Amino acid sequence: MHLKDLKQQAKDNTTFRTVVATGKHTQVVVMHINPGEDIGLETHPDNDQVLYLVSGKGEVVLNGEKSEFNKGDAVLVPAGTEHNFTTVGDEPMKIITTYSPPHHPDGTVHKTKADAEAAEAAHVAE
Repeated sequence: MHLKDLKQQAKDNTTFRTVVATGKHTQVVVMHINPGEDIGLETHPDNDQVLYLVSGKGEVVLNGEKSEFNKGDAVLVPAGTEHNFTTVGDEPMKIITTYSPPHHPDGTVHKTKADAEAAEAAHVAE
């Protein structure tokens, strides 16, 4: 599967989360996190995640330890790590992220963080 101009897809994305491609072992997602917003504190017990910041600036929290998240940075979040990413400044964060194994249903689009949280709550309730 060839993902053409993924960096531009991330820049053009205006949804909180859009699944771009799903393979047997890995999933590629683009995210748009508005200024002052965050992904939400979470832990994936069975998924490694890599987040690459295409544009914007943020703060990363991994197991309670904070650090800056700057354009061009990538963060590996091993399974079981509590994490959050928060936008800092006036520009949204545009992120390319991967989940291994895939975490969201193929074709998932969450327009807002509220949509994503509702989908997660519904999934947990199943």
